Amino acid sequence: MTSILAHYSEIALKGKNRPWFIGRLVRHLHMALAGLSVKEIRTPMGRIEVVLGREATAGEIRERMSRVFGIANYSVATRVPLDFDGMAEAIVSRLPPRESVSSFRVWVRRADQQFAVLSPDLARDLGSKVWHARGWKVDLDHAELVISLEIVPGQAYLYMNKEPGPGGLPTGTAGRVTALLSGGIDSPVAAWRMMKRGCHVTFVHFHSAPFLSNVSQEKARRLAAVLTRYQLRSRLFMVPFGELQRQVTLSVPGELRVVIYRRFMMRIAERIARDVRAKALVTGDVIGQVASQTLDNIAATDSATRLPIFRPLVGMDKEEIMAQAQRLGTFEISIEPDEDTCTLFTPRHPETHARRHQIDEVEAILPVADMVKDAAARTVVEHLRYPSSLSSA
Repeated sequence: MTSILAHYSEIALKGKNRPWFIGRLVRHLHMALAGLSVKEIRTPMGRIEVVLGREATAGEIRERMSRVFGIANYSVATRVPLDFDGMAEAIVSRLPPRESVSSFRVWVRRADQQFAVLSPDLARDLGSKVWHARGWKVDLDHAELVISLEIVPGQAYLYMNKEPGPGGLPTGTAGRVTALLSGGIDSPVAAWRMMKRGCHVTFVHFHSAPFLSNVSQEKARRLAAVLTRYQLRSRLFMVPFGELQRQVTLSVPGELRVVIYRRFMMRIAERIARDVRAKALVTGDVIGQVASQTLDNIAATDSATRLPIFRPLVGMDKEEIMAQAQRLGTFEISIEPDEDTCTLFTPRHPETHARRHQIDEVEAILPVADMVKDAAARTVVEHLRYPSSLSSA
């Protein structure tokens, strides 16, 4: 019987809470693999087995499993007999041609301590069978082909390659956060990194329609769709921000507008976060990258909300972030030209060291609460699912 055998790493450290984390991981696997002819998902000792049906396409299943947080690695595996001859026959019958490999090793993990033969002895004896069948060089450190055998109570699994999973913790096990999602490179990567830590992310996008085109909204939808492949269910809040920006330009000196815009974004995002029971906000800020991301301006922005603000990219450089975006599949979308809120009513020389007394003075003449309430009331919510659908509310 063919299966996908998955391993987890960080979950194994959760002690008495481990069954709950495993249960969430299994639930997410059921959701991610919906419609792919999976017979069942089992949890033999310390691992997860996805049992494939006759019509299953292993490639598609592996591709989806590569995005399920909590999985450290996975392999296409076969159940083999628990006796030596049966194991040896199964291994030799599945070996690739002699000319395709130059070195090998056999790796055995004996989780069932009742199994009589010790792991090193079994690996040596099975390796002898392989050597006689193919004549490959044995290399215990850098083998080209690693033949793996795992023995659990009542069952043994054979596989020959491991593929990396995303690692981390199952999405949702750490609670909910709300991420500000622009059309740029940084914020999708920041949201993904919070997902990897077990957070379920709600997306908030600020747009300036009808003052600007709808391009930034379409980019936000596409970025959210890519990220939803990792957490399977998402909500995207589309916040109309152009009118609020226009009001700010009538009362706020040009150099302070960027900071004031950001403070309004935080207030609106906080309002949304409380509605969806999120415990923190997330941004893609990187220290010193743009005017709004100096230490003084970050401090000024943070004081607008009582929720903690997480910045998972804060110490990364742009090359690192771009490389991560390329791996996620968001980079090509993010670099497409658009018109976002940053291009509307933005001064040529924004303040880089905003002071609290300056902010208090200009905000005192604005109907802050009413402006936040109005923007929130005109927000549109879109629901995303993977496998896919999208609707508005």
